[in-house]
Amino acid sequence: MSIPEKYHVKSIISEQTYDWLLHKHYAKRIPSISYAFGLYQSEILKGVLTIGKPASPSLCDGVCGKEFSQYVYELNRLCVDDNLEKNVLSYFVSQALKLIKDDLIIVSYADTMMSHNGYIYQATNWIYTGATKERTDIGFEDGTHSRHYNKNIDYSIRKFRSSKHRYVYFLGKLKRTFIKNLKYPIEDYPKGENKKYDSSYKPKVQLDLF
Repeated sequence: MSIPEKYHVKSIISEQTYDWLLHKHYAKRIPSISYAFGLYQSEILKGVLTIGKPASPSLCDGVCGKEFSQYVYELNRLCVDDNLEKNVLSYFVSQALKLIKDDLIIVSYADTMMSHNGYIYQATNWIYTGATKERTDIGFEDGTHSRHYNKNIDYSIRKFRSSKHRYVYFLGKLKRTFIKNLKYPIEDYPKGENKKYDSSYKPKVQLDLF
């Protein structure tokens, strides 16, 4: 049985991703979610993918310029069950992107500290635009940082931010315009050995209840 015969992808409500993101994904945090998708085998949820508005205005302005900042979103979570067949992940990503009918500039990152190179983005033809620099910024124990909050900030708290490989993907009728206005240089795909994190947690509800 082929992957398209065995699996299907559809839009889901954001609440269906919460158990996966809080307990199974290594970040252990729910990000901004504007689009959410589920990977299903029969009617059992086998993975989630979320896309949301980035918290960083500089990122939104920097990809294709301030003129197109409103179109910039981030593929911020991709989490699936362990031991799925080869190429299921790329099928999931490609099918989720096909379900989006809006004009979007989507950015996603592969964290070098987690030994991720972004092979899933390479397999689905994203544009690689280099790696961000290591830095420290104002951080909190829950893994978030200052731009997620509107409150008094303790500026003495600093958190290390690892270098991340940055990938970009364009969707919609404005795709060619977005490509023409891309501000980042296009670079060759990075290579290296990927390291898997522990994602053995089994979400409590995997049936499609909605």
